[in-house]
Parts: sequence; C-alpha cells; structure tokens
Amino acid sequence: MENILACVDGSSQTQNILEASAWVANKLDAPLVLLHALEKTADTERDLSGTIGFSSREHLLSALTELDEKRASLALENGQLMLNAAQSYASDKVATITTLQRHGDFVDTLESIQSTTRLFVMGKQGTHHPRNDVLGSNVESAARALSQPILVISNEFKKPESFMVAYDGRETAVAALERIAQSPLLKDIPCHLVMVKRNKSDEKMTLDTAKAKLDGLGFDVEAHLIKGDSIHSALLNYQQTNNIGLIAMGAYAHSKVRQFFVGSNTTKMLTDCEVPVIILR
Repeated sequence: MENILACVDGSSQTQNILEASAWVANKLDAPLVLLHALEKTADTERDLSGTIGFSSREHLLSALTELDEKRASLALENGQLMLNAAQSYASDKVATITTLQRHGDFVDTLESIQSTTRLFVMGKQGTHHPRNDVLGSNVESAARALSQPILVISNEFKKPESFMVAYDGRETAVAALERIAQSPLLKDIPCHLVMVKRNKSDEKMTLDTAKAKLDGLGFDVEAHLIKGDSIHSALLNYQQTNNIGLIAMGAYAHSKVRQFFVGSNTTKMLTDCEVPVIILR
C-alpha cells in the first residue's frame, strides 16, 4: 500500500506538518510514515587535509574527524528522539504510523522512496529558514524532482472548508486537474476553479471545459475568470477574499533558464501563500 510521507526535522512547522499528514492519511485511508532525512556533512579529511598539510598536525586532523563522527552520532540520536516524539503526538490521530530515518541528500532520499509514497507533506521552510516569507530550497528542488504530489504547509493547519484550483489550461494545469479528479482527497470539499484572464479568446471555453470535467465527477465547483496584472497576486487576492483554505496547482511549467528571466508563478505562490498548497505534476 502507498504511504503518506511526512518530512519532519524538528522545525517550528513540525506540529503543523503532523496535523496535515494525519488529515491526509485519514482521508485517503493510507498509512503514515514519518521521515527524518539526515543529510551528510562535509568530510573533515577531504576539507582540511590540504589546509593542515603538515605531519605534525595529523593529531589535529584525527581529533577533528573524531569530532565529526561524534556530531553525526548525536545528530542520529537526536533525529530518532524527534521521530519518537512525532510518532507519539500523531499516534492517536492515525491508525497506522511508522518512522523512517535515512542518511543522504534530502531530495535524493525522497526520490528513492517515492514508488511507495502516495503524497509527500513538508514544511515551507526547514530548520535553516525560520522566516515564513522565505521558501526553503528543498521545497523547490523536491517540486521539480518528484512526480508524486507534495502538500506544502506554511502555518497552523486547519481542515480546509474549500479549495482553489489555480488553472491556466497549460499541460501542467491539465495534469494537476486530472490528479485532483482521480483522488478522493478533495472530493467532498467545495472547489473554486480560478483562471487569471490573459486576453486569450479561448479562455472562457478552456475554463468551462475544466469545470464540466469536475462537475461530471461529483465535485461542487464554481468557476471564475478573474483579472489581474500579476498572476500569483490575483490568485492570492482571490484566495484571501474568499477565505479559501487550500490551493492546488501544477508546478513549474517553464524551464529553469526561462524562470531566471521571467520568474516562476509556482515559486511566488509557495513563497507568499499562507495556506497549504498541493503541488501536482
């Protein structure tokens, strides 16, 4: 059975991630796995041997290596304690819950287990990014690398009473709509299908077609073609005005090179949004 995988690192977002993960696991009747990825630190000998250089300082290199090993051992122990606490917190919320600790690059770790994962849950920032207006680098990297959905949490989690699909008719948006249509996660929640007007002749038809698809599958949908000079600002204004509790959207329709020059609405939405965002590929 595919799992819901919650990424926990002891940051201020951990409790919110656990609440969101429990909600998803129960909605999808899926087991919950709590993951702590312990990223490798730089190797002391590789980094310092050239600097130390002299045989008379070999004892210092040895001491530094031992210190790194001790730090790694303490980090491992601390991570396991954190996982145990997280499991204890979530144990009365989810029927089946296990923990997993892995060494290595965070995104590589997620890629290695995504075949058994139905949806990832992670915080907008990790322990190194305490500010809520900053997007953690791992989130963007994961959104580009993973094919499974990612639920990104930014603040206190509340069960959404409505959700918004940010739709533009492009390939990533169509794929996102298909994922939503096939999943029971949002089926019983009112849906706002929202498209920012870009003065194209077929926009209304594109939006109506998408609405009809969700209508036919039993979703409660209202569709809106809205105006705005900035796509992500217009979408966030709509979300805030209508008190929408969750946003679903496709990720990164353009290449990294193009985004360097014109920006990315996905990154801007994730950075500025204060409600959970589901990224769908």
